[in-house]
Amino acid sequence: MEAIIYNTKGKEAGKIALNEKVWGLSWNADLVHQVVESMRSNARMSTAQVKDRSAVSGGGKKPWAQKGTGRARHGSSRSPIWRHGGITHGPLNEKDYSKKINKKVRAKALYTVLSEKMRNGEVLFVDTIAMKAPKTIEAKAILTSLSGIKGFEKMLSKRKNSAYFATSEKSEMVSKSFSNFGNIDFDAVENMNPIDLLNHKYVVIVSPEKAISFIEGKLVTPAATTK
Repeated sequence: MEAIIYNTKGKEAGKIALNEKVWGLSWNADLVHQVVESMRSNARMSTAQVKDRSAVSGGGKKPWAQKGTGRARHGSSRSPIWRHGGITHGPLNEKDYSKKINKKVRAKALYTVLSEKMRNGEVLFVDTIAMKAPKTIEAKAILTSLSGIKGFEKMLSKRKNSAYFATSEKSEMVSKSFSNFGNIDFDAVENMNPIDLLNHKYVVIVSPEKAISFIEGKLVTPAATTK
């Protein structure tokens, strides 16, 4: 399985071999859904918190005598049945929403999404992107050139979640140059995950030789050590 590598001018710059076990998988909606929901749960923070009767202020004194007033008996104004009293069975921030995701399952979900994107013609390989200084105009020129490639015409015009750029070579100049585009996300390839891929129309892999080596390296299972 091969793919074309383009340069920042939108011209062909070579080809690269791809592993069928990563880029040629069939769609598995159940697996992808399981991993995406687990990742969202792991990112969820438990912030909802209420005060029970022991945490609200006031109410240390008995409101009135137990007998003789003609009114109902009460021991504290912090009781849940009182206004401004404690809350019964309310949410606490101690709840843990995290779910375990096995490494192989997470990798398989990533490969499944990449395969679907590849099948739909939404994955683009760019040889390199380098800048000496943060220049938005240069980044726009690159996006304009890449938009000239067949199938990627909407990369620059799509208003939201247009493209996800994944690179193995970190560059502050490049990331700052693309930061002014609200429809473009630029990140390191090691941070690539199914949610980011699904949230964007296109996936652009920069410096594909190194990036693909890292992505496909998830297939390698460490050999068991012998004592």
